[in-house]
Amino acid sequence: MIALIDYGIGNLHSVLNALIAVGAQVSIGGSPQAILSADKLVLPGVGAFGDGIRGLQERGLVEVIRAMVERRVPLLGICLGMQLLFEGSDERGQHSGLGLLPGRVRRFQAPGFKVPHTGWNQLVLERGDRLLAEVPTGSFVYFNHSYYCDTHSPTEVIATTDYGTCFPSIVGRDVLYGVQFHPEKSQAVGMRILRNFVESG
Repeated sequence: MIALIDYGIGNLHSVLNALIAVGAQVSIGGSPQAILSADKLVLPGVGAFGDGIRGLQERGLVEVIRAMVERRVPLLGICLGMQLLFEGSDERGQHSGLGLLPGRVRRFQAPGFKVPHTGWNQLVLERGDRLLAEVPTGSFVYFNHSYYCDTHSPTEVIATTDYGTCFPSIVGRDVLYGVQFHPEKSQAVGMRILRNFVESG
């Protein structure tokens, strides 16, 4: 069973429908008990970093998520959910994240590029990974974000995307993954990535 983490912010139902469409058994969980019983976790999210981490803290989910990753329970963070995996963010002040991946979340600053980065853009695969089985480099996915993850560990970058700044669009280490785009809005490519996560061991 996959627990889709409900922390009061995010696009739960569109992600829920996409996971069901690729054959997943999914429950929406907003309590430690619901998450602790799951075989896999999905952390969705749209909105501000500070609101997101506050939502996790208020529900007692921060330490639970860390413990589940320590137990090697697979976790996929989507958009804001990916950003929350990192050490912190500069969005509207300084905020600490889950600290599962090294690096900080920063605002796009490239001259001539509108913020937010909204629309279709390409994945450039930096290394192979089971999450990207049958997903070729150059595939287009759908983005909607003003901040990107400035990682301190290039070996954890699976794919990058260019928007004036070359940023990690997919990161991963062991059973921990993050995607900056919205797979549930990315048509066949996004559904393939979700299916790969659902079907991975």
